[in-house]
Amino acid sequence: MHNSIYQKIAVAAQNNWKQLAVLIDPDKITSEYLEQLSYMVNLHKVDYVFVGGSLITQDHFNQTLRIIKERFFVPVVLFPGSTFQISKHADGILLLSLISGRNPELLIGNHVTAAPFLQSSGLEIISTGYMLIESGKLTSVQYISNTMPIPHDKTDIAVCTAMAGEMLGMKLIYIDAGSGAGKPISKDMVMKVKQNIGLPLIIGGGITHAGIAQGLWEAGADLLVVGNAVEKDPDLIGKICHQRDRQNKSKTYMH
Repeated sequence: MHNSIYQKIAVAAQNNWKQLAVLIDPDKITSEYLEQLSYMVNLHKVDYVFVGGSLITQDHFNQTLRIIKERFFVPVVLFPGSTFQISKHADGILLLSLISGRNPELLIGNHVTAAPFLQSSGLEIISTGYMLIESGKLTSVQYISNTMPIPHDKTDIAVCTAMAGEMLGMKLIYIDAGSGAGKPISKDMVMKVKQNIGLPLIIGGGITHAGIAQGLWEAGADLLVVGNAVEKDPDLIGKICHQRDRQNKSKTYMH
């Protein structure tokens, strides 16, 4: 691609141009769902497709990625839950360091194991400070990561954690309530984190309707990620993209 994925995210954030990614969990899809999803993603010009999950139990990760690359006309980015979820059949990878937790394997251990493969993979590697926020229920990522999320109302901890991630050299900050979250990240937390960092801010988890997306974008999120809700209602893509386009309509995007 002429422009890197990171450049596209960063330039959009600099121009306050809102973006959307759809998260695909290979364990939860069928060929029929992929066909429907690709139609909606391409029709509404979703910005990115993220691929990954907390637990991959089916032995079809590479095959699924090949199909996604064929059918989806947007950058395909790995969102890995483990070293088993890395593959050269994508455009890039969010190299996640779980900076909200204290599990050494998810801070640096898995990265060391994956480094030789990643170096030769041809993937665009985007270092990402990943923060898990309590959402009112135990999520898969919380259970699998064996970490304590930042409490939903502890905005000061989230702000300081994001600041530390930026100081450590992360390129993106990704704040997540987790798959199947009981509630989304609070607008107050999004606003205050964004005010205190100079990096693009990604928000995911608990985005179940376009009104939530609107509020998070207005609070300062640059890129939203939807997954579970789209699995239940693929038409939600169009509704959220309509809100994205409405917010971007009055802005000039400087490529």
